[in-house]
Amino acid sequence: MQDDEAVALSEERVTPRDQDTLITALRIQQRAADVGFDWPDAEGPLLKVKEEMAELEQAGKGGKGKRSAVLEEVGDLLFAVVNLARKLELDPRVALEKANAKFQRRFDAMRRLGEQRGIEVSRASLEMLDELWEDVKAVEGGKEQ
Repeated sequence: MQDDEAVALSEERVTPRDQDTLITALRIQQRAADVGFDWPDAEGPLLKVKEEMAELEQAGKGGKGKRSAVLEEVGDLLFAVVNLARKLELDPRVALEKANAKFQRRFDAMRRLGEQRGIEVSRASLEMLDELWEDVKAVEGGKEQ
């Protein structure tokens, strides 16, 4: 099977549409934990997240032909992060919802700040957008909301 075919097949949903994939990952991990296949604390999953990041970096060096390898490593990383959240007794859906809201709030503020400064955000350089982003974060004081 060619990488493009593997990617096309992988894009099909493997989880029923009415079931959240984060919850599926949690359930799989809990079933493993129920039989003792689990780390004693969050340190193991944190190390696994770091390992998966390194594997993703390696897979990313393969170029476009290795897209299926990158897809697999991204999936492994997401699975590991869900497991880390589970060991920290956090709901990964809530964590992601909060991250989404924070990003959206900052992005909207960045656009407003750009307008106030006479910058057309859609035409601004990445460096300018990064500067606006950092300014917004500084105004927020890095606070979590």
